[in-house]
Amino acid sequence: MIRLLRLIAQILVLVIVALASTLVSMRYAIHGREVTIPNFRGLTTSEAERAAFEHGLEISTSDHFYSAVVPAGRILSQQPEQGMRVRRGWRVRAAESLGPQLIEIPAVIGQSPRAAEINLRRRGLEIGEPAELPTADTTPQAILAQTPSAGAQGVAAPRVSLLYAVPPPDAAFAMPDLTGMTFAEANALVAAAGLKTISVASAPGAAASGPATSGAAMANLAATVVTGQMPAAGSRVTSGTQVSFQTAHL
Repeated sequence: MIRLLRLIAQILVLVIVALASTLVSMRYAIHGREVTIPNFRGLTTSEAERAAFEHGLEISTSDHFYSAVVPAGRILSQQPEQGMRVRRGWRVRAAESLGPQLIEIPAVIGQSPRAAEINLRRRGLEIGEPAELPTADTTPQAILAQTPSAGAQGVAAPRVSLLYAVPPPDAAFAMPDLTGMTFAEANALVAAAGLKTISVASAPGAAASGPATSGAAMANLAATVVTGQMPAAGSRVTSGTQVSFQTAHL
């Protein structure tokens, strides 16, 4: 009995040692692939790339901002921050300083998009995300507003966002149900709504003909009733939408 208890105790000790060894190995395998983010601020781009490589990281400097404190060409900010632990090969996003703002923001309100773009880019400025405002009182595509404003000081980024004037959208309405009307009634309603009749089929499966514009064609269609239409009733239509009819003789 005593020998059995000793054997069980030895087996338990071996199991515990094996589990502890496995946990240590797993912890080392997991954390051995992690690195601590260094501080890249104040380094030049080439220095930051070298430091990132030495720590098993990558660095991307796609953003640029003005700074009265950090000299031009040096790292202004980074993400993730210094001290965070990440996997090896992690890409650190960094912003490069452009130094103090020395470029005057020009006035581009009222200019065409092309003229505004040339005006900004020749000063080394970028075009921000465009925004559009439908208006009927301004030349289409003229610049209505800009951010930052002309002559602004203390600008953070070399980027100017523009608001463009665009034509107002055509008025939209639901396509009426014209089935059951005579073709003459339906065609008159279509014309009054600013729509355009483009074809008429005389029976289900019949080939569509061109628009009925001649006197003879109109006379033949005068005694017909609308049995089908395209766009269907309830569809969203605007001025100029093309309409096709299917008709049958009364």
